[in-house]
Amino acid sequence: MNADPLVSPRRERTPDAASEARLLEIRQGAKQRGKVAEQGIRPEGAPFPVASPETGYYGIHLLKEPQWTAEIPLYFFTGGAAGSAAVIGAMADWLGKDPGLASRARWIAFGGALASSALLIRDLGRPERFLNMLRIFKMQSPMSVGAWTLAAFGGSSAASVFAKAAERRFGDRFAVRMIGNLGQFFSALLGLPLHNYTGVLIGATAIPVWNKNIQTLPIHFGASGVQAGVSLLELMGHSNSRALNLLGIGSALWESWEGAHLESRGETELQPLKTGASGAVTRTGGLMSGPAALVLRLLAAASSGNKSQKFRRAAAACGVIGSLLTRYGWIQAGHASARDWRLPLDIPDSRKTQDYGEAISDTPRSRVS
Repeated sequence: MNADPLVSPRRERTPDAASEARLLEIRQGAKQRGKVAEQGIRPEGAPFPVASPETGYYGIHLLKEPQWTAEIPLYFFTGGAAGSAAVIGAMADWLGKDPGLASRARWIAFGGALASSALLIRDLGRPERFLNMLRIFKMQSPMSVGAWTLAAFGGSSAASVFAKAAERRFGDRFAVRMIGNLGQFFSALLGLPLHNYTGVLIGATAIPVWNKNIQTLPIHFGASGVQAGVSLLELMGHSNSRALNLLGIGSALWESWEGAHLESRGETELQPLKTGASGAVTRTGGLMSGPAALVLRLLAAASSGNKSQKFRRAAAACGVIGSLLTRYGWIQAGHASARDWRLPLDIPDSRKTQDYGEAISDTPRSRVS
């Protein structure tokens, strides 16, 4: 059989006494020191890739990207709005000054709980997977706490809504009133962690851009949820409520501060929030739910009549859109951050491109962690 001229003949090597002695020396040194200091041999011209600080581990990023589907950012939004609405509705009912506002807030809380459950189940793929999350309760796991909070919040909101509706339809009954009051109390109590636990959830991960903001993410998502709940109530016809406008001003102030705080920081981990597609979405969301909503609400407070109503409706629209974009922007930033293998190793990026997305675009996407 003729040999292929393009293939170099393989040269056999017979171990000699010197090479065997050297191999034994390396083994003994590794046993004593716990490591092998000698470098391996890479045949000249071999096709094997070389790992280096410039190329990373064969071009593969170290962290898994978030495996969540597109429903999860919407789940974050509906949960934040529902939790905030439950608290607002309870306060309006207990203070007794606006029963219509309390009723609509309860329905937003109930509808948000249903939508959040459906979106979470959609992401999980099968309903029984959500039930499996409720088999045990882990206080140290934000995901476990969130699943239990959502389940309990949904039941409490449903009890509150239907008990109040039955009370209006059939008259005051002690048992119905007690069910409604208890449901409202627990929905408001559980609405507080529901509207910001997602910030804890993504902060308690190894994704650099999320973990770097673990201290402020819960408050940031909570303020965004308040903005969404207030805005939805205003769009449903409660644009005359001074209390809602004050809540909107407070949440918009915090969102404005959070945006300025992020922009003033220069850590490499924050680049996905400032550049590329994720940066554009995050900045747009922050601008709409922060400075834009704040200016419109202040103008509404300083105006009267139809002009004030127009400013309030515009501010509410900005609040809803900005709150939704904020969730999508942070999730996209998590994807971009996980693809950059330099961040977990604290290796500076020598390419210094203006677009952070371009700097990591040549890194192949892999599910290897």
